[in-house]
Amino acid sequence: MRIGRRMEGLAISDIRSMTRACDAVNGINLGQGVCDLPTPPPVALGAKQAIDEGRAIYTQPEGIAPLREAIAKKLEARYGLQYDARSEVVVTAGATGGFAAACMALFEPGDEVLMFEPYYGYHYNTVVAMGLRPVLVPTLPPNWGFDAEAFDRAITPRTRGVVLCTPSNPSGKVFSPEELDAIGARLEAHDLWAITDEIYEYFVYDGATHVPFATRPRARERCVLLGGFSKTFSVTGWRLGYLCAPEAAARAINVCNDLLYVCAPTPLQWAAVAGLAMPAEYYADLQRSYAGKRRVLCDALRDAGLEPYEPQGAYYVLADVRALNKRTAKEASMAILERCGVASVPGTSFFVDPVGETLARFCFAKEDAVLDEAARRLRAAKW
Repeated sequence: MRIGRRMEGLAISDIRSMTRACDAVNGINLGQGVCDLPTPPPVALGAKQAIDEGRAIYTQPEGIAPLREAIAKKLEARYGLQYDARSEVVVTAGATGGFAAACMALFEPGDEVLMFEPYYGYHYNTVVAMGLRPVLVPTLPPNWGFDAEAFDRAITPRTRGVVLCTPSNPSGKVFSPEELDAIGARLEAHDLWAITDEIYEYFVYDGATHVPFATRPRARERCVLLGGFSKTFSVTGWRLGYLCAPEAAARAINVCNDLLYVCAPTPLQWAAVAGLAMPAEYYADLQRSYAGKRRVLCDALRDAGLEPYEPQGAYYVLADVRALNKRTAKEASMAILERCGVASVPGTSFFVDPVGETLARFCFAKEDAVLDEAARRLRAAKW
């Protein structure tokens, strides 16, 4: 039987395969960002109450009005961003679902989309699956800055947009206002879209501040802002996100959202309304907690001989695995799993550049006792 060629060259990511390998040995999974911490009680109760009340039918594709209003209110209170909850906010099946709908609505097959490397694999593969061409702009450690001239060289007559993930998965880079303005000036000059994945907005460290691209001068009119609840409320399996965009773009994206997903899960939308009503102290405690987890993992990696690139944001660490003397990053990740029962993800999941073969990504979104045990195992395995 013939199989369509759209997915040729694409496969289930190493993130998934390393999770399966970890499960097979009953290891500690620091590979996939499953964020298996307790769900905040108000969020869990909100879902339960919605189920108990029989709120189980389809919502409008753009989501329930109370959630869209809560999202708009949050963005205005936190960042001064104003979006019309009725026409510029769309609830999606996760931020990745919003990304897919945005790519389908905004771009045509054959268009080029700029992406910063290292990239989030789902962004890259979605772009390819949509018949678009990803064009990579490298960012360089330790601060993961980019060369403005390299960005300029990447723009061609077929370029239609840029994907920006800040705070970044996997590098943890938090783009500065100056960097955002440099990007914005180029997008304005070439009339390009920005799709900004900002799902890790609350996870920033060492005085770093998350600045949404849409807050920069003249950026809102060409920006699709993606956010979500998976990381903030530890509900990665709920697949609940949102996007905000100018009205015409939001309308087109919502048509694709309806086509691909119909609507986000109804009871979970009500749970997110409850979550967004939690006090500011919740987010401050979240940040403090994750800053401590970052320190535990980075110190353990360093002691194990796997030098970490300490992230400014998100909850992942890229570490140098050359001390293992393996031919590939996949072999290095498997060696770590086999020796100490701790799973990571090969750097090649995030790079086309060969530097990916020297790196692995570790996730610290774990309960403290689990993370402490992973740290103990890494230190004991010292390379």
